[in-house]
Amino acid sequence: MKNILLCTDGSSFAEGVYRYGAWFAIQFKAQINVLSVTDIRSQKVSSTGNLSGSIGLGASEQLLNELVNLEHKKAKLNNQRAKLILQNAAEVLETEGVEKYSLTNKTGFLVDVFHEFEENSDLIVLGKQGQSAFASGHLGSNVDRIIRSSGKPCLVTPLKFKPIDRILVAYDGSLTSKEILQFLRDFPCFQRLEIHILTVDKNTTDPTAIARINEAQKWLQSAGFESVCSILAGEAEKALTHYISQHNISLLLMGAYGHSRIRHLAIGSTTTQILQSSSIPILLFR
Repeated sequence: MKNILLCTDGSSFAEGVYRYGAWFAIQFKAQINVLSVTDIRSQKVSSTGNLSGSIGLGASEQLLNELVNLEHKKAKLNNQRAKLILQNAAEVLETEGVEKYSLTNKTGFLVDVFHEFEENSDLIVLGKQGQSAFASGHLGSNVDRIIRSSGKPCLVTPLKFKPIDRILVAYDGSLTSKEILQFLRDFPCFQRLEIHILTVDKNTTDPTAIARINEAQKWLQSAGFESVCSILAGEAEKALTHYISQHNISLLLMGAYGHSRIRHLAIGSTTTQILQSSSIPILLFR
């Protein structure tokens, strides 16, 4: 992992994005690119249409000139705001010990600009809410679109940063789940952390579920990882939430697609619910 892309709009979740991004960059010795996108719609002034017939040609031309000037002023303010956002990002990253980073501001639509930068990134980091979120528990619309469209691992961060020392893998035996285990094996830095693996099934004595969790444990053991493995029965969202709370988990890793109950976390409303309710970062794999 060489390049980490941090998406920011300067909202209250931005500091969490910077600090979690810094944590991963230091573990992986990766470079960070901070991307701030100024929504082009924020610079547009509402059109008045053609008013020459009602207010006269001279008055219409004067109004048009004032609108143009107003757009220029809004663009200037947006540029100043973007500079402050990136300046704050740089300050936080340096405080966290990050040396290699770049700062980028673009004007356009976030999702469109995002895909230009995604190609050269190995990990995407974004807060679960942005400026446009209208309620404290609401998942940002751009966040949802990016998660669904991105082919790269996406780390969705909460408001507050907490040190990562205990991680949970939601394991369902799918190809994506195995890729998560391979991801852990590829980075020895995770051996310092306490690793939990959880399977959710209809019942805890199901032979398939037992075989699945044993498979995961042996896979990690062969690479020198010790893990705590568990099977819980019930709905995936409730089981994961309960386990995270009971074991003070500080990072959840899960696949965006799978072949079991956990699958539904990433493709339906359940995904949105756990992202909204979670107070820990969630690393989603595709």
